[in-house]
Amino acid sequence: MSSALLQIICDEIDEKGPLPLDRFMELSLLHPQYGYYQKSDPFGAGGDFVTAPEISQMFGELIGLWCVDSWSKLGCPQKFILCETGPGRGTLMMDALRSSKLVPEFQDAADIYLIEQSEILSKKQEETLKDYPITWLKTVDELPKNSPLIIIGNEFLDALPIRQFISMQGGWQERRITRKDDTLEFCTADTVEPKVLNLLPSPKEHESGTIIEWSAPVQEIVEKLSKRIENQGGYALFVDYGPEETNTGDSFQAVRNHNFTDPLQNPGANDLTAHVRFGQLGKYVEESGELSSALSSQGRFLERLGIEARAMILSRNANENQKQKIAADLKRLVSSDEMGTLFKAFAFYSKNLVQPAGFAE
Repeated sequence: MSSALLQIICDEIDEKGPLPLDRFMELSLLHPQYGYYQKSDPFGAGGDFVTAPEISQMFGELIGLWCVDSWSKLGCPQKFILCETGPGRGTLMMDALRSSKLVPEFQDAADIYLIEQSEILSKKQEETLKDYPITWLKTVDELPKNSPLIIIGNEFLDALPIRQFISMQGGWQERRITRKDDTLEFCTADTVEPKVLNLLPSPKEHESGTIIEWSAPVQEIVEKLSKRIENQGGYALFVDYGPEETNTGDSFQAVRNHNFTDPLQNPGANDLTAHVRFGQLGKYVEESGELSSALSSQGRFLERLGIEARAMILSRNANENQKQKIAADLKRLVSSDEMGTLFKAFAFYSKNLVQPAGFAE
C-alpha cells in the first residue's frame, strides 16, 4: 500500500463492495486525518492550482462591488448576512471587503460568515481576515434565519462529490471504484436506487456508453440556499467551471502541481473536481417558482462589472513589469482562450428583486 488512505479505501471496498464515486471523493478530499483539504494549503503557485482570486485582486474587488450593489437592491438593510462558501485562503473575501470600504454602511450592516470544513484553511482565513469579525461555520444549515442573505462562492461547487452513471444494455449502471490488489480501478454496478433512477433521463435517449454525472451535495446545497433566499430574501453568486447546457460526459479529474493526473492514484494527494452542470442548477433554483436565476460566462460577467476599467486604474501607477502582469491577469480571467468561457457566473435571487449586476445584455 502506498498510503494510509489507500488502505482505508481498500478496506471499505473489501467490507462493502465497490465504492460510488461520491464516497471515494469524500474520503479523498475530506477524510479527517488524510483528506486532501485537511493536510495542506493547495492554493497558489506553490500549491496544486490557482483560482481567480489568487490570479488577481481585480476578481475579488469586483465581487465585493457586486455584493454592495446587491445590498442596495435589497433596500440597504441595516443587518444582513454576507456568506462565502469554500473561501480558500480568504483572498476573495479580503479583496471584496477592501473594495466595499467605499460604502461604510455596507460593512457596518454585514454579519460575515465563512463555510469551511478544513481546519488548515480556516486558520489561513483567520490570518488573512484578522481585521474583520468573522464567524466560521461547517455547513449552510447553521446560518442565521433572521436576515437577508448575500452568498458568494468561487470554485466551490466543482469540489463537491459526484456520482456517475453509464448507459449500458438499455439501462443505467453506476460507475464505481473497486480494487485490484493494491491499485484502484473503475467498474460498473447494475443496481441503481429507484429514487436516483427517477432523477436520470431515459437511457433510450442516449447512446450506449454515455456517462451522466449527478451530485447530491450540489443539488442539496443549492436547494437549501434557494429555500433560505425564498424565505429571507437575498442574492447568491457562484463562479465555477462547466458547460451551460450539456449534461453528459466524464468530467471527473485530478490535479497535482498544476498538472492533470490519474484521479485514482494516490488518494488524498490530489485535488478532485468535476464540471458543474449549470443547466441542472437553474432547474433546482426555479422549481418553487419563487426565485429567478441568471447565467453568464465569467469573461462577460467581469467585463460588465468593469474589469477593464479597473485594470486601467491599476496600471496608471504601475511599472512596466506590473503593467504586463495586470494585462496578462486580465486576459487570463476574461479571454475565451483561458478562463473566460469555460468558467461561468451563476446567480439566483428573490423574484421580486432586480436582476443582479453583471448579467444584463
